[in-house]
Amino acid sequence: MSQFSLSTVSLPPPSSSSSTSSALQVCNQRIFFRSFGVQDCYRFSSSSSCSKPKVVVTRERGKNGKLINALAKHGINCLELPLIQHMKLPDLDRLCSVLSDTAFDWIIITSPEAGSVFLDAWKAAGTPNVKVGVVGAGTASIFEEVAQSSKQYLDIAFAPSKAIGKVLASELPKHGNKKSTVLYPASAKASSEIEEGLSRRGFEVTRLNTYNTVPVHLVDEMVLEQALSAPVVAVASPSAIRVWVNLISESKCWDNSVACIGETTALAAQSLGLRNVYYPTNPGLEGWVDSIIEALKVHDQFQKV
Repeated sequence: MSQFSLSTVSLPPPSSSSSTSSALQVCNQRIFFRSFGVQDCYRFSSSSSCSKPKVVVTRERGKNGKLINALAKHGINCLELPLIQHMKLPDLDRLCSVLSDTAFDWIIITSPEAGSVFLDAWKAAGTPNVKVGVVGAGTASIFEEVAQSSKQYLDIAFAPSKAIGKVLASELPKHGNKKSTVLYPASAKASSEIEEGLSRRGFEVTRLNTYNTVPVHLVDEMVLEQALSAPVVAVASPSAIRVWVNLISESKCWDNSVACIGETTALAAQSLGLRNVYYPTNPGLEGWVDSIIEALKVHDQFQKV
């Protein structure tokens, strides 16, 4: 288990580079607030009790259930505060036709959302035979149910030794001496390290930006107030951590912990100046839960001092 302890740094000024400006666009988008009654506020909790939540879960609405249930087994109460939402992009329509018309040596999937989007297009394309490489166990879990019933068509054939993109790009097997082809459906915000790394090794990569991750437009002000007092915020993407930093920018005293699903998100938290950052060596639900529990234990120890 790893933890960063970092000094707070200010956000960088706008840059002319596309990667930096896209990150700052997420940070600077306005998020509107709305107020509800107390009973509405608590509907985000993992239990019907009014006990104070220990962990804020921040994935898109409807996708926090597994984490909430896993933490509930440890007696940990959660508050659901979705920070991001996903938008379809034009390449999603192309994905279905590309899968129907072209055979690839590999399909590369690097996030659960990319996996869900791919599966919908794959089914619409008539479930052609595909060989899939995933970045780690968390992403692979998206395919488990489908793979059991469609094993002859959907082969989850590769995961790297470490669940990060650059390692995937360096370890993906090639097919003999011929130029291996790769289809990479991804978020528009995903970095270019995978296609660049594979291209340097001689792969022919087709990238399709099938969706984008954007901040939610409305945040319940009462829920945010509760979230700011929770010991741990759980985040699963750099986009979510950027939104959180934007939300807490006026709360100068916020100094609680962030538990990230993996190293990539943790590095994003580090770059934004967050100090108490926890993450598992291998991304996935089990390791994420362990990181959250570790963060809570450290918090409780400080409370006793």
